[in-house]
Amino acid sequence: MATKKAINLPEPPLPLDSPQRRRLPPLLRRAWYGLNQAFRRRIAHTGVTPDQFTALRTLIEGDPSGLTQRDLTLAMSSDPNTVASLLERMEEAGWVERKPHERDRRAYRIRLLPAGNERYEVVRELAIALQTDVLGVLPEGEREHFLEQLALVAANCRKAAEEAPRGRG
Repeated sequence: MATKKAINLPEPPLPLDSPQRRRLPPLLRRAWYGLNQAFRRRIAHTGVTPDQFTALRTLIEGDPSGLTQRDLTLAMSSDPNTVASLLERMEEAGWVERKPHERDRRAYRIRLLPAGNERYEVVRELAIALQTDVLGVLPEGEREHFLEQLALVAANCRKAAEEAPRGRG
């Protein structure tokens, strides 16, 4: 009597939103939340928040004549109201100044002041240490590639947001 051989067919792929799969939204959210909380705790003694550090870094890396609030908002991937409130507090602290834009009467150029640069330098070392610690789970030779891939994903997320229809409501 002949025996039948079992044929191992590949399992059909799980849906992208299956709980048994790694899913992009919860992974990005957990990564962002954990990183933000760790950074917030590490810099609490400096009087700088993670958003303020991001604004300081963006201003340092941006146009030396200053960035408009709109440019800063886009570079930080934030919203205009959050950045306006953030800049108000930073201006009161003496870290930044707003000067009228030379061509656009509705806009201001935001520039870093020496006190803001000093705050940035204090927190920068803590930010570098945290990034080193977090990326330490990856082999050293793969870290830059991971960041390049993540930058592609981030850019595509921004593109998806820009192309998404605005809800009515």
